[in-house]
Amino acid sequence: MKKINTLMIILLLSAAFPISLYGQIQILYGPYLQNVTATEATVVWEATEPSVGWVELAPDDGTNFYLIERPKYYDCTNGVKNTSLLHSVKITGLQPGTKYRYRIFSQQVLSHNGIFVTYDGRIAASNVHTKTPPSFQTLDATKPKTSFLVLNDIHGRSDMVEKLSELAKHKEKDMIFFNGDMVSMSRQKEDYFNGFMNTSVNLFAQRKSPYYCRGNHETRGQFATHFQEYFSPRVPNLYFTLRQGPVFFIILDTGEDKPDSDIEYGGIVDYDTYRSEQAIWLKTVQDDPDFKSAKFRVVIGHIPTTTLSYKSWHGEKECTDKFTPILNQMGIDLMICGHTHSDAFHEPNEQIHYPVLVNSNNGVVDAKADARELKVKVIHDDGKTYIEKTFSAQR
Repeated sequence: MKKINTLMIILLLSAAFPISLYGQIQILYGPYLQNVTATEATVVWEATEPSVGWVELAPDDGTNFYLIERPKYYDCTNGVKNTSLLHSVKITGLQPGTKYRYRIFSQQVLSHNGIFVTYDGRIAASNVHTKTPPSFQTLDATKPKTSFLVLNDIHGRSDMVEKLSELAKHKEKDMIFFNGDMVSMSRQKEDYFNGFMNTSVNLFAQRKSPYYCRGNHETRGQFATHFQEYFSPRVPNLYFTLRQGPVFFIILDTGEDKPDSDIEYGGIVDYDTYRSEQAIWLKTVQDDPDFKSAKFRVVIGHIPTTTLSYKSWHGEKECTDKFTPILNQMGIDLMICGHTHSDAFHEPNEQIHYPVLVNSNNGVVDAKADARELKVKVIHDDGKTYIEKTFSAQR
């Protein structure tokens, strides 16, 4: 009888105070940066409970983060705050070459019925009281020099992310690129975070955006359609351009490597059409003033565009047929690829008018540029340099 009475008391208390049934909200993944440009930046993170999210932004001027009330930027869609686990906040109106500090917030939404919204009074936030707030610096086309590294074909080996990033001295780099196949399959979000992103957040992604060039393996699995919710979530496409100092970057999404009808895709892809649409966009890039004034023009794409042979795969043929004729007219200084799991350097020829550097699955591309030279080398996980090239400015 005593056990029954105790159970009844617990049930009555639960009905009277439903908030006690909820766990305290926490930050599960992130925060990390995406698509930082000269005037914009996107901050992404995931909470443990459905919540509204926002970012507070402060200049890096040495003042206390809470000297004054900092502006808030909300995770919204068409003016309505999103109730979600995953949050992405795009901050606009920033100044080029400027450093900013930021803090993220998630407040749990307990219920939303009609016009009535019930919030948990507790808020999960990044710590700016006992820790230095994360910060980032916007890009700057007028910067006299720049440096960057490129990782590809990690396939979920998070330890390789750390090793290769350290070898390329990621702390000294302006920019970091993921050039595809960072995972082998997209079955669930944990594939991203356990495979490479948790390590990236700990190393650099809270302070430097990893600009993500999708590979063919990110397109596979039932979670593949959610890719852009986590990477490049607030830009129209997975192909885009960037300018930092003397270098103009073109990021291409090269798609899959086999015909769309291949059994491995289960009839769920249409990459041939997607690449054709991308080629139309690529023709417009040369009208960009930043493209015209850049000393160097670098393309980053997962699948190489190289001279075709009877051994070529469908994806390579598609990229070479659709992108190369356009790139040949654009004065490209270098294309950086992965995909083959082996190192290669292809000199320009009659069909491909630009050099193509292919990085292996165990290497990192380490590059730096000024107004006169672009220097690039490939370092493997054994610390040895396997390819080293220097390109002189042609304009």
